[in-house]
This record gives sequence, C-alpha cells and structure tokens, in this order.
Amino acid sequence: MTEEHSSLKQIINFRLEKLKKITNSGVNPYPYSYSASHKSEDILKDEKQLEGKTVTIAGRLMSLRKMGKASFCHVQDEVGRIQIYVRRDDIGVDAYQNFKLLDIGDFIGVEGYVFKTKMGETSIHANVITILSKSIRPIPIVKEKEGKEFDSFADKEQRYRNRHLDLIVNHDVKETFIKRAKIISSIRQFLDNNGFIEVETPILQPLYGGANARPFLTHHNTLDQELYLRIADELYLKRLIIGGFDKVYELSKNFRNEGIDRNHNPEFTSLEFYQAYVDYEYMMNFVEKLFQTVADKISDLKLTWDDMEIDLSKKFARKPIFDLLSDATDTDVSQLNEKELIKICGKFKIDVSPQSNYGQILDLLMSKLVEPNLIEPTFVIDYPKAISPLAKKHRGGNPDLVERFELFIGGMEFANAFSELNDPIDQRERFESQAKLAKAGDEEAHPVDENFLQAVESGMPPAGGVGIGIDRLVMLLTNNRWIKDVILFPTLRDNS
Repeated sequence: MTEEHSSLKQIINFRLEKLKKITNSGVNPYPYSYSASHKSEDILKDEKQLEGKTVTIAGRLMSLRKMGKASFCHVQDEVGRIQIYVRRDDIGVDAYQNFKLLDIGDFIGVEGYVFKTKMGETSIHANVITILSKSIRPIPIVKEKEGKEFDSFADKEQRYRNRHLDLIVNHDVKETFIKRAKIISSIRQFLDNNGFIEVETPILQPLYGGANARPFLTHHNTLDQELYLRIADELYLKRLIIGGFDKVYELSKNFRNEGIDRNHNPEFTSLEFYQAYVDYEYMMNFVEKLFQTVADKISDLKLTWDDMEIDLSKKFARKPIFDLLSDATDTDVSQLNEKELIKICGKFKIDVSPQSNYGQILDLLMSKLVEPNLIEPTFVIDYPKAISPLAKKHRGGNPDLVERFELFIGGMEFANAFSELNDPIDQRERFESQAKLAKAGDEEAHPVDENFLQAVESGMPPAGGVGIGIDRLVMLLTNNRWIKDVILFPTLRDNS
C-alpha cells in the first residue's frame, strides 16, 4: 500500500514502525549535528571543477526511487535540489536496508563524489548515507512531468496554516520571503546612509496613539493596569525629536483591531521615520527616492503588479485630495458638509453607515471613486484638518487644510506623512476635537495623550514624519496581491 492511498493515521503508524526498525539496528535517527561541505547550488554551478571529487551535503528527501540494489533520490537543501545515486555495495548492506526505510520528508546527510548520469544530470554517487531526521508526518508531494507540476500544494488556506509545508514544496514562496528580508535590509541601509538612527519604542503602551485605529487591549497583572498594543509609534518617535535626535526611524510591528482583507492584517510591519527642520515637501522627495532606490536594488523600476504596469522611475505625481474628489464626483467637494457628502454617496450608490462622520464619509468617497484609479505613483496631498489630527496647518492660508500626503500605487496606499504639528495649543485643540468624535461613537478617533502634549509644550522643532507599510511594499516588489502571501504567519480564524 502506498502512502497516497493510506489514511494519515496509517501513514504515521507505518512510519513509526520504520523508525523502530532503524533504531533497533543501532542507528540514532536524530543525531546532534552534521557537517556539510557544499550546498546543492554550489555543486551544480561548479560541476566541472567538482566532478570526481568528494563532497558532503545535507537536506530533505524530496523524491525516492527505491530499487533492489541501487536507488535514486533528490535531496533539497536551503538553495535547491540535487540527485543522489545510492548503491548497496557502496554504502553497505545494513545501511542500504535502513535507506530503504526512508520516506519523502526525511533529512539525510550524503557523502560521495560528483558525477554525471547517462542522462546528463549532475549527481552525487553516495559512499555514506547518514539519517539526520526521520519524519513521522508526511509532506505534500508535488509531481513533475515535462516541466509541469501536478498535485501541487496550492490551497491558500492550507498553505497559510502550514507555512512550513508551503516553504518546503513551493520554491517561489521561499523566494518571496528571501526578497522580503532584502527589502527590509535595503531600507535600513538607505536610512542609515542618510544619517538616521534606528530606535525602539514600546509595544505595550498605557495609551495608544499616532493613528486613527481601534487598538488591542491587554492587562498587566503586576501593575494591575490596562495596556494597549501599539497601533503606531509616531508619538514616541516625535518625543525623541523633541529630546534632541534630528533623524530617527523604527521598523516595528503594529497591531490594529480591524478587518482582514487582501490589504490588511491585524499584525503588520511598519516603517516610521522623522526628521527635524524639514516639511512634507522634503519628505515627498525623500520617500520617492527611497522607493526608487529599494526597487532598483531588489526588483526593477518598471514593474508588473496584479497585471498593472507601474513605472517607478518617473517623477511621482502630486495631486490635492479635493481636486481628485471633485474630478471624480463632478462637484466641488471641498465646500460640502456632512449631509451633502452623504447625498454624493447616494448619487454613486455608495452605502454610508448612519454613524459615519465627515472624515469617514470623505475616506469612503476616496476609497470607492479615486483610489482604484491611482495606478502610477501618486502623492495625494493637502488633506482636510478634520481627519488629520497630527498634521500642521497648510501654509497656503486655507484654515481647513493641513500639510499631509499619502502615497498611492496600483490603487493602494503605501505611505502617510505630515509636516508635523508642533504647536502645543493647536495640538490640544485637535485632540479635544477627536475626543468629541470618540464620544459620538467613532471607535477610531485619536485619544487625548497628556504625556505627549506635555512633551510638545517643552518645545518641538519643525519636523517631517512618514509612515510606510512594509508588507505592502513587499507585495509590490514581489508581485503579490494578497498581504497574507508576504507575511510568514498571517492572522487566521481559529478553525479548531
């Protein structure tokens, strides 16, 4: 009976019997270490120089063709796969008997010499096989024929819940996360080279802030105090600007108690950086250069993302939010109040919750009528003060606008930034306005943070600040359209 025709319980019991036989033969199937001289990729690249020479590799069995006195298998290590030829007369009768007790998914070490088979495949002729780990539970088996895969491990839900299996059998998934690590490294290098200092701020906070979002609440037993998981690190980073650091950044995990969809995960990675004595105009140029630098290193300045052609090499467009909304609605939206905005939503058949306030309705219009059309990189600028409690008033003279931008690419937001509000009196008024929204039922309104206000009252220099969604940037540069595909262990519903 083959494994593919057996129940999981039968497979596990069958493998446990094999494990017992290996152990009874005097072999430890779980040794402590193994020294490999090469990776599979090294051998395949340098096959001419290594042919006939002894090498050692270690990895997981991914295919097995067991025969009487000789067998073939493929071993997969961190970087690739290589074929192994195993002959009973070379490794010994007892060792060959144990080899035939192995299964796909087991780890082995191989010592042998490099050669080419009659079919021209670079392989290792084994002299010694060392069992490194006997697997009890089977892994998915992906079959290949004439370059095409069959029975692939493709179910999204199963892949997210079993990321270890996903990484084993889907090489492109592993490449995505290798690229993710390089993206984060290149961001750090860019900021470090521009004089920024990386810092760390609290994840557990007595008061959440720095964004309009619902927080996660927890309890500290010793302090007998409620604490919140960080929704943003903005207010702490601005305290560091107040304290005398001119350039700071943090790559952090943030947590927002919000919905899950293709662009949102409750736990996500964010970059925030702040610089003293600059404004949002400076930060627009800086963000553009950051995106271009990272894309050029990791991928390409001209990308295909979700079947959209995107060119990062050009100057990013800059468009005022009310110009975009007015063009989309054929109405001067900047002059409309809450009730009039609701009428506009009705005209475009956009459902509005009865509890929605001015800012939420404006955001709804943006998300439905404008954002899906912002394909090429576009800075949406000059937001209303009502939805920007931490941004400085616009110097153009309109008291209802602030100096804020959001970067959109491919119909999705990637960055949010301000000329930072450093007037403590104005900041207190903004917080108090947000508190009124909270009392009216807005669960995402910003709370009044007295500690932050006292810090600003100590004197805060002019500054520019930016927040960038790292997961979304990885999505863009790896051509993935679902955020769960770029987070190793995304948040999932408990299906137990």
